[in-house]
Amino acid sequence: MRLRYDLRSVYRVTQPADFGQVAVLYGGSSAEREVSLISGKAVTAGLMRRGIEVTGFDPAQRPLSDLRTLKIDRVWIALHGPGGEDGTVQGALEFMGVPYTGSGVMGSAIGMDKLRTKRIAQSLGIPSAEFVVLREAHDLDVALERLGLPMIVKPGSQGSSVGMTRVEKAQELPEAWNSALRVDPVVFAEPWITGGEYTVAILQDQALPSIRIETPRTFYDYEAKYFRDDTRYLCPSGLSVMAEEHLANLALAAFGAIGASGWGRADFMMDETGRPLLLEVNTVPGMTDHSLVPMAARARGIDFDELVWQVLETSFARVRI
Repeated sequence: MRLRYDLRSVYRVTQPADFGQVAVLYGGSSAEREVSLISGKAVTAGLMRRGIEVTGFDPAQRPLSDLRTLKIDRVWIALHGPGGEDGTVQGALEFMGVPYTGSGVMGSAIGMDKLRTKRIAQSLGIPSAEFVVLREAHDLDVALERLGLPMIVKPGSQGSSVGMTRVEKAQELPEAWNSALRVDPVVFAEPWITGGEYTVAILQDQALPSIRIETPRTFYDYEAKYFRDDTRYLCPSGLSVMAEEHLANLALAAFGAIGASGWGRADFMMDETGRPLLLEVNTVPGMTDHSLVPMAARARGIDFDELVWQVLETSFARVRI
């Protein structure tokens, strides 16, 4: 048994029994395990409150083949980072014939790869910051010459700002490079962008209201995203109607360009002229009490339990054949 993708098969579910037996995949073995556990438990609780038969499932603790033993009908993926958000688990579920939420193998894999996302976006005219790939020591000098200081060094395929470092002095660059290499073999640098940071959540291929993010920390890092209480989230974000529409269109264009589907998030920074620059596309965003998709959904009148229900509806696009 395998799956085919058919968006026409998604429908507005009214009865919990229509979902069958659901497993929420969370935890895993990536650097984002801690956040995934929080997301997954919140999702599980929300589905249970809506009367859905749901089981929590940690692939780091048991094999995916147990999904068959449990007679699972569909999966809500709440795994963050490599192994859960990069097409790996999506491919396994395709092979097993178990429908799942969100993006498929290709969209997940490209979304996890920040460099390929940037290259695809730029090829389609979606603005993104200039970058230099840091393959060897010589590239550090190239980055300094082309990008200047300050700059930010990023791993190519981690989420939640894992492994990112702001570099203010040239002598800090080698350690920032090595820090990123410890979590990913692909590393790149971008110029430091001083404008506002915005995110656009996408639910069933519709853009939700944008959120402006303000943090007293150097940047919106792992700590600011999930554990700080002094990070400010503005929704409505304060953009004009025209700017809001433009940002939503960019988010949907980027989402579609990489083959993402179902739900997710696109993140942007504004340059000094107010032009949005795509940072990345996130195909399995966090679902913690600090997370952005639930905030954007609330602004649209969608509470958390309804949100996780609608995300689960996206699994009907994966049809057994």
